[in-house]
Amino acid sequence: MKPAERRYFNVWASRNGSSEKKFILLFNGLSEQTEYDEEALLNSIPDISPTQISNLKAHLYQRVLQCMRQYSQSHSLEIQIREMIDHVQILFNRGLYDQCVQILKKARKKVGSIDNLELQLEILKWEKNILTQTVGAGNEQRVNRIVREVQQVNERINNVNKFTNLAARLNAIYYRIGFIRNQSDYNHIQRLFEKELPDFIEQELSLTEKLSLYQLLSGYYSFIQDFDSGLKYARKWLDLFDEHKEIRYSRTNDYLSAINTLMIAQYKMYSYDDFVETSRRLREIRHYPRHTMNENIRMRLYKYTYVHEFNRIFMLGDFGHGVSLIEKIEPLLEPFIRQLDNHSRIILFYKVACLYFGDQKYGNCIRWLNRIFTSENIDLREDIHSFARILSLISHYELGNTDVIDYYIRSTYRFLLRKKDLYSFQKYILSFLKKLDAHLSEEELMEAFNELRDQLVPLQHNPYERRAFMYFDIISWLESKSNNHKVGEIIHQKAMRRIARQRTMASENQTL
Repeated sequence: MKPAERRYFNVWASRNGSSEKKFILLFNGLSEQTEYDEEALLNSIPDISPTQISNLKAHLYQRVLQCMRQYSQSHSLEIQIREMIDHVQILFNRGLYDQCVQILKKARKKVGSIDNLELQLEILKWEKNILTQTVGAGNEQRVNRIVREVQQVNERINNVNKFTNLAARLNAIYYRIGFIRNQSDYNHIQRLFEKELPDFIEQELSLTEKLSLYQLLSGYYSFIQDFDSGLKYARKWLDLFDEHKEIRYSRTNDYLSAINTLMIAQYKMYSYDDFVETSRRLREIRHYPRHTMNENIRMRLYKYTYVHEFNRIFMLGDFGHGVSLIEKIEPLLEPFIRQLDNHSRIILFYKVACLYFGDQKYGNCIRWLNRIFTSENIDLREDIHSFARILSLISHYELGNTDVIDYYIRSTYRFLLRKKDLYSFQKYILSFLKKLDAHLSEEELMEAFNELRDQLVPLQHNPYERRAFMYFDIISWLESKSNNHKVGEIIHQKAMRRIARQRTMASENQTL
């Protein structure tokens, strides 16, 4: 709890009784500890016996939740509306039906501004309950209006549930395998999508339905590697928050997700200037009112800020700057990593490893990749586990660890085979590394690099093989070997040319 919240709790809890209540003493004792130490806590509060501590903690927990509900009430319309519905139930039980009607009218007005379908349905339920107790002029019209609205809200809730259920199922598959790997994956995802997606007319959907639909579509198209369509729906998702600015505060969590999704799509499409522009919106959230910035949003904002700064560095090929940033924030990084979910943790490990690889610090690259390998979540993002092993092999080659390469090749081959992720890209690289040894002449070595490049370049146009190049720009690494340049320099030069082309095209489009 923040200091202001702790002060509020003490005032709130003491308002109707003595400040010496045991649960208040327990609260203050816990507030003084940085880590929970029950023995020290009991020693500091003689009035609490060891046999009381368990019940007191449970009681304190309930009182804290009650207090935080009241503390947040003035800033949360949802909490205000739920309290109004609670008041309606109390008044209904006492037979004060006209007062129920007045409160429900106010609740309807509030809920309309945030488009919360579940609360709308709850309000309509109470309006139906009160109908028989408040019969009067226009009663039939009231009944028809309520029945019609219940049907409409139910249809909207049904659509939202179908959109979000489908998104959850697709995400579960994505978290396991990553981007689709082959035609079989595509067919499976396509069948699931077409079967579960309900019929709808986009123009007739409500705000909440559109928010759920665009989130689903942006994720689905990205999953199947249709990044143009993914970008399109990510933009439409974020545009809703521009059309309805008032929901940015009531749905900050969703707004943050929309910004993150658009930035990922822009990163995949190498839309650097648009990416930088969208990142400003991410930074603006830091200045939102304090009551909006709960711990969940603050944590996600912190995570997205760092991840997208890494992505910006990748887009520029500025790996030296990336490594400097990592070394600068490393003391803060470990506590941050411990708070991440398993999926975000694996992605972060891989991105940091790639930064070190681009800066030719291969030992540090391997160190971060090993954190992926030692993870217990080997069935989470199998694609990253696969390409991390490829990157580790190349790093060992760069370090001259030829004595371990043969072992790692066999281990990697078995892993890829077990995970059904052994395709042309992986086969070519494993074959290339296997035939390398210290006795190759300079000319033979260059020939081997060029041969591998010639094998890999056509794969960039294969709809299923091209995913490999999103994880690691091996073409630039091969070119760096042929040209005797740093891999970061090659990637940086390509990035500058790409950004220049995009700016030229944007300028021409504006002229047209």
